[in-house]
Amino acid sequence: MILVLAVFIGGLIGAPARYLVDGFVKKRAGTDLPWGTLAVNVIGSAVLGLLMGIASRDALPAVVLSLVGTGFCGALTTFSTFSTDTYKLLAAGSTGKALVNIAMNLVLGLAAVGLCYFLGRSL
Repeated sequence: MILVLAVFIGGLIGAPARYLVDGFVKKRAGTDLPWGTLAVNVIGSAVLGLLMGIASRDALPAVVLSLVGTGFCGALTTFSTFSTDTYKLLAAGSTGKALVNIAMNLVLGLAAVGLCYFLGRSL
Protein backbone atom coordinates (compact mmCIF):
# COMPACT_ATOMS: atom_id res chain seq x y z
CA MET A 1 0.00 0.00 0.00
CA ILE A 2 2.92 2.37 0.66
CA LEU A 3 4.09 1.98 -2.96
CA VAL A 4 0.64 2.90 -4.29
CA LEU A 5 0.66 5.99 -2.09
CA ALA A 6 4.15 6.86 -3.35
CA VAL A 7 2.96 6.60 -6.98
CA PHE A 8 -0.02 8.80 -6.14
CA ILE A 9 2.12 11.48 -4.50
CA GLY A 10 4.64 11.41 -7.35
CA GLY A 11 1.83 11.83 -9.88
CA LEU A 12 0.39 14.66 -7.83
CA ILE A 13 3.68 16.51 -8.29
CA GLY A 14 4.47 15.37 -11.84
CA ALA A 15 1.21 16.43 -13.51
CA PRO A 16 1.39 20.10 -12.51
CA ALA A 17 5.12 20.05 -13.26
CA ARG A 18 4.29 18.95 -16.81
CA TYR A 19 1.79 21.77 -17.18
CA LEU A 20 4.25 24.37 -15.87
CA VAL A 21 7.24 23.15 -17.90
CA ASP A 22 5.15 22.94 -21.06
CA GLY A 23 3.88 26.49 -20.61
CA PHE A 24 7.33 27.82 -19.77
CA VAL A 25 8.91 26.24 -22.84
CA LYS A 26 6.09 27.26 -25.19
CA LYS A 27 6.39 30.85 -24.01
CA ARG A 28 10.10 30.94 -24.81
CA ALA A 29 10.43 28.63 -27.81
CA GLY A 30 7.11 29.23 -29.52
CA THR A 31 4.59 26.76 -30.82
CA ASP A 32 5.98 26.04 -34.29
CA LEU A 33 6.81 22.57 -32.95
CA PRO A 34 5.57 21.01 -29.69
CA TRP A 35 8.72 22.01 -27.77
CA GLY A 36 7.04 21.78 -24.37
CA THR A 37 6.05 18.16 -24.91
CA LEU A 38 9.55 17.38 -26.11
CA ALA A 39 11.03 19.03 -23.02
CA VAL A 40 8.95 17.06 -20.51
CA ASN A 41 9.57 13.80 -22.35
CA VAL A 42 13.35 14.31 -22.44
CA ILE A 43 13.48 15.47 -18.81
CA GLY A 44 11.40 12.50 -17.70
CA SER A 45 13.54 10.12 -19.74
CA ALA A 46 16.69 11.51 -18.14
CA VAL A 47 15.30 11.23 -14.60
CA LEU A 48 14.02 7.70 -15.19
CA GLY A 49 17.31 6.65 -16.79
CA LEU A 50 19.22 7.97 -13.77
CA LEU A 51 16.91 6.13 -11.37
CA MET A 52 17.17 2.91 -13.31
CA GLY A 53 20.95 3.17 -13.35
CA ILE A 54 21.02 3.63 -9.59
CA ALA A 55 18.47 0.83 -9.13
CA SER A 56 20.62 -1.52 -11.21
CA ARG A 57 23.19 -1.35 -8.40
CA ASP A 58 20.51 -2.15 -5.80
CA ALA A 59 21.10 1.32 -4.36
CA LEU A 60 17.56 2.68 -4.67
CA PRO A 61 14.67 1.84 -2.37
CA ALA A 62 11.52 0.61 -4.13
CA VAL A 63 9.52 3.46 -2.63
CA VAL A 64 11.79 6.04 -4.32
CA LEU A 65 11.47 4.28 -7.66
CA SER A 66 7.68 4.22 -7.23
CA LEU A 67 7.49 7.85 -6.11
CA VAL A 68 9.83 9.40 -8.66
CA GLY A 69 10.00 6.83 -11.45
CA THR A 70 6.43 5.63 -11.78
CA GLY A 71 4.55 8.52 -10.15
CA PHE A 72 6.47 11.68 -11.01
CA CYS A 73 7.95 10.62 -14.36
CA GLY A 74 4.74 8.88 -15.38
CA ALA A 75 2.76 12.07 -14.84
CA LEU A 76 5.45 14.38 -16.20
CA THR A 77 6.00 12.59 -19.50
CA THR A 78 3.26 12.19 -22.04
CA PHE A 79 3.05 9.76 -24.92
CA SER A 80 -0.57 10.69 -25.59
CA THR A 81 0.22 14.38 -26.06
CA PHE A 82 3.24 13.50 -28.21
CA SER A 83 0.96 11.35 -30.39
CA THR A 84 -1.73 14.03 -30.56
CA ASP A 85 0.78 16.77 -31.38
CA THR A 86 2.22 14.62 -34.16
CA TYR A 87 -1.22 13.82 -35.53
CA LYS A 88 -2.14 17.52 -35.57
CA LEU A 89 1.02 18.31 -37.54
CA LEU A 90 0.20 15.55 -40.03
CA ALA A 91 -3.43 16.66 -40.34
CA ALA A 92 -2.26 20.23 -41.03
CA GLY A 93 -0.07 18.97 -43.86
CA SER A 94 3.17 19.55 -41.95
CA THR A 95 4.62 16.11 -42.61
CA GLY A 96 8.21 17.33 -42.27
CA LYS A 97 7.52 18.88 -38.87
CA ALA A 98 5.71 15.72 -37.77
CA LEU A 99 8.71 13.59 -38.73
CA VAL A 100 11.08 16.00 -36.96
CA ASN A 101 8.89 15.80 -33.85
CA ILE A 102 8.93 11.99 -33.92
CA ALA A 103 12.68 11.88 -34.46
CA MET A 104 13.47 14.42 -31.74
CA ASN A 105 11.31 12.68 -29.14
CA LEU A 106 12.74 9.26 -29.90
CA VAL A 107 16.39 10.19 -30.38
CA LEU A 108 16.65 12.71 -27.54
CA GLY A 109 14.55 10.55 -25.20
CA LEU A 110 16.66 7.46 -25.84
CA ALA A 111 19.88 9.46 -25.54
CA ALA A 112 18.72 10.94 -22.23
CA VAL A 113 17.80 7.51 -20.84
CA GLY A 114 21.06 5.95 -21.98
CA LEU A 115 23.37 8.70 -20.77
CA CYS A 116 21.64 9.08 -17.43
CA TYR A 117 21.44 5.31 -16.92
CA PHE A 118 25.22 5.06 -17.23
CA LEU A 119 25.60 8.09 -14.98
CA GLY A 120 23.38 6.42 -12.38
CA ARG A 121 25.39 3.20 -12.56
CA SER A 122 28.60 5.13 -11.95
CA LEU A 123 27.44 7.18 -8.95
